[in-house]
Amino acid sequence: MHFEFFALYAGPDQVMTVTSGLASLVGLLLIFWNKVIALFSRFLRIFHRSDSGSSTLPAQGETPKTPEKTS
Repeated sequence: MHFEFFALYAGPDQVMTVTSGLASLVGLLLIFWNKVIALFSRFLRIFHRSDSGSSTLPAQGETPKTPEKTS
């Protein structure tokens, strides 16, 4: 008989506490799901900006330039 396998045994008293903790974390995640998704999308927007220089909005602190009218 291989006695080293007894070290890998997880009884119901150990498994139930771990699954209860995981269930409470999933419950909290589901309660605040809107805020989690908003935070995640804001995080992605930071790293997923377009590299093209043709932005229609002026940079922060700059005034928008209007084209001069020629008659």
